[in-house]
Amino acid sequence: MNRKKIIIDPITRIEGHLRIEVEIDENNVVREAWASGQLFRGIETILKGRDPRDAGLIAQRICGVCTNVHYRASISAVEDAYKITPVENAEIIRNLTTLSLFVQDHVIHYYHLHSLDFVDVTGAIEADISKAVEVAKTFSDSPFKCSASHLEGIQGKLKKFISAGRLGLFANGYWGHEAYKLSPEENLIHMNHYFEALEVQRELGKAIAIFAGKTPHPQNLVVGGVTSVADMLNPDRLNQFMFIMKETRAFIKKAYLPDIHMLTKAYLDDMKQGAGRGLGNFFASGGYQFGKQQILFESGVIFDHLFDTIEPFDQEHITEHVNRSWYEGNEVNPYASETEPFYTDLNEDGSLKTEGKYSWVKSPRYKGKAMEVGPLARMMVGYLKDSPIIKPVMQQWMDQYKLELIDFSTTIGRTITRAIEAEICNEYIFDFISDLIENIKYYNEETWTKYQFEDLPKASRGSGIYEVPRGVLAHFVDIKEAKIANYQVIAPTTWNASPRDDTQRGPYEESMIGLKLGDPNNPLEILRVVHSFDPCLACAVHVMDMKGKTMAEYKVNSMCSI
Repeated sequence: MNRKKIIIDPITRIEGHLRIEVEIDENNVVREAWASGQLFRGIETILKGRDPRDAGLIAQRICGVCTNVHYRASISAVEDAYKITPVENAEIIRNLTTLSLFVQDHVIHYYHLHSLDFVDVTGAIEADISKAVEVAKTFSDSPFKCSASHLEGIQGKLKKFISAGRLGLFANGYWGHEAYKLSPEENLIHMNHYFEALEVQRELGKAIAIFAGKTPHPQNLVVGGVTSVADMLNPDRLNQFMFIMKETRAFIKKAYLPDIHMLTKAYLDDMKQGAGRGLGNFFASGGYQFGKQQILFESGVIFDHLFDTIEPFDQEHITEHVNRSWYEGNEVNPYASETEPFYTDLNEDGSLKTEGKYSWVKSPRYKGKAMEVGPLARMMVGYLKDSPIIKPVMQQWMDQYKLELIDFSTTIGRTITRAIEAEICNEYIFDFISDLIENIKYYNEETWTKYQFEDLPKASRGSGIYEVPRGVLAHFVDIKEAKIANYQVIAPTTWNASPRDDTQRGPYEESMIGLKLGDPNNPLEILRVVHSFDPCLACAVHVMDMKGKTMAEYKVNSMCSI
């Protein structure tokens, strides 16, 4: 069979550096795929020998987007090692900042990283304004800023960009591609909300900073609690936080969700055909308790799309493989895993050595299986475990579009479940606020734990495992002689972007198999699949030589790029 290789390097509209290579047959169907993280993350090595109490401030530098969650997971790993339990108010503050990040991250992901895989920017200038107003009303009783004058202003702005040749970040799109299905009016509505989402995500950044001190790279966490006591006890700061979340709720209900309904209606056939379907292995670690007994996310494990069986999650089943990654070592438990680089270079033609090591991303496995994590996994697990929070919302979508659970295991399904999760997180943030207010009203508990570091064990190990916007994040710390002896991080994208092992592809790779490309020189269909996972390869950052010495040089050889 005659096959052609397509290289997309770099994949843009993601965090970090990702290279995708696929092989297509004579019918332009993807038959093989490889996902390669292109820069080395060395934070684990940097942390060795450090005081465990300092781990959070360093580990959050893994990424400039996911700082909040790396900070929290790192602090929690040290707390777990020392058997320290944060007091209730501190845990609520941590949950508020993390759940605010969920909402911000999902809004940014859809509008600014993923929507242009479905929205033809140049097609929006052909829209009939009055018709666009009516279309918006079919998806919402009260559309978000979709008056004729407002839409006319957005269309005028786009026309000026295009006529002047100043499309900026929109310049290299595959505009006019046959895979675009939205009407000109729907394109215009989406672009309107694209610009409005810039303001929404900025305000959400303010909300996060109220309790986090600043964002990115917050400084409100310490081993045992939080430091943002003054903000917690200040009614004005609490009201400011709630006001931003209420304004965000209006955007989600009047813009984000209607736009996802619009997308679902247009691409329903793609869902039914299974475009972007992966291995069918999902897991969620669960968490975020509020009230007396309620929990936001359930935990569980699904294998091979077998939805009649869900197993309990157990972190002891997690291992890491590096036989296809640029590291030395073998399959090990994360506590024993090392981060020793072993780079093997590319082929002479610049392609990956796909028969051997080809990525800086390791291959975590659960019971030996490659797993998909993220909103899709959380919504599936919640649905199957009859979550009173998740199942009713999922059921509404299933009933409206006559969907089965397996239909969500697709590119569009990942996008829908991320929007559902944004709505859920935004809505239940107010329950966490209520818990905080009740606690403050009836007793003024200190929000940090006092302890003597010298009295803690000199040798211990612990983990911090949390559901974060892109999936399950796990930090593992091994402490010896009161210093960090070993540190390992398995980020959500480590699971999803993992390279293959001897028996299976990674989730990104498997989800591209079977895609039919309309135009191999403009592989929009591949970008849709990869973007649907919300990649964060920034969690694989490179190492700097502080003396200014050049350590390595990288050449991008791109066949097609966006």
